[in-house]
Amino acid sequence: MFTQFFNWYENRHDYARDWLAKNGGEVMGCFCSYAPEELIYAAGLLPVRMLGAHEPQDVTEPHLFGMFCPFCRDVLAQGLKGRYDYMKGIMISQSCLHLRQSYASWRNHVPNSFSYYLPMPAKVQTEHSRPYLKGEFEKFKKALEEWTRKTITDEALRESAELHNENRRLLHEVYDLRKGPNPKVTGLEAMVLVASSFMVDKRDHNAEIKRILPELQSRTLDGETGSRLMIIGSENDDTAFVKMVESVGATIVTDDHCTGSRYFWNLTEFNGDLMQSIANRYIDRPPCPSKDWEKRTRFPHILQMARDFKVDGAIVIQQKFCDPHECDMPVLIKYLKENDIPCLFLEFDVTVPLGPMRIRVEAFLEILGEEDLF
Repeated sequence: MFTQFFNWYENRHDYARDWLAKNGGEVMGCFCSYAPEELIYAAGLLPVRMLGAHEPQDVTEPHLFGMFCPFCRDVLAQGLKGRYDYMKGIMISQSCLHLRQSYASWRNHVPNSFSYYLPMPAKVQTEHSRPYLKGEFEKFKKALEEWTRKTITDEALRESAELHNENRRLLHEVYDLRKGPNPKVTGLEAMVLVASSFMVDKRDHNAEIKRILPELQSRTLDGETGSRLMIIGSENDDTAFVKMVESVGATIVTDDHCTGSRYFWNLTEFNGDLMQSIANRYIDRPPCPSKDWEKRTRFPHILQMARDFKVDGAIVIQQKFCDPHECDMPVLIKYLKENDIPCLFLEFDVTVPLGPMRIRVEAFLEILGEEDLF
């Protein structure tokens, strides 16, 4: 049923090349889920978030410090190896230090004709962040128009924003099918569903979700649900890890990370000023830890998700050396445990085999099973 989404995810470069041949324009590489895709798409471009290949590499050492996170190094390696050679433009909305360096190295060492650094405010918890971000989006719009030699009309921008909203609503519909006692979607399928939306034209992605939704309503998964888990933390599209977790007696029923629900959770609420409405959406979305201060507003959101999806426990993951999540997780784990959500912490690195993680996950599931007996 999810075959098309797996095909898009695994053959992302073929899809992009086919899209270029069919539509013309250019592909815009995005380094962060805070990239305003609505503006990029309205300019006739295909926004694609670059992801890693989850394989060891030895090409980034001259460019990135060894204690930068594996994800940032993996992403840069894909550019240095020419796997995104069809991509002529790149942009980043201000992100963590590690990802910013990955962007800077890509800009300097991978051929491209357009690059843009968008100063997304790190402190979104202030009244000044909204007009500030609107102003930065206006500057980005102008830069896109100069590069593409195409005017981005209000009509095109509105249509793009509504298209992206539709994709978010559809992803919500699929996620809602995981709330019941017998989830109709596995964690692996949900992960690939969202990850594929980073690299596929939203018109194609929406059409495919609409096609499978009627079948999903009456679907029954093979096997027992087992323990209901939530994944929280750093960027994660590690399909091998998720497949392993769901093979040892669990089902991942929801998540909070930037390649999952955090990417699509809230919609653009149109308030009369189109650009301000789009900017507000990025200010109000479930925040990355790098922007969640001074108050940690995401903690109650995560707890509410855990309760809505009736999770038995949470796997809290961190890309090795990820500073924002490393500062966030001790407090988050304490908060969840105080609210009766057991947690397992795991550190991710593409060079670490799954075997040791499997042992720890199995032990965690045994603990959850013992708790259910009392």
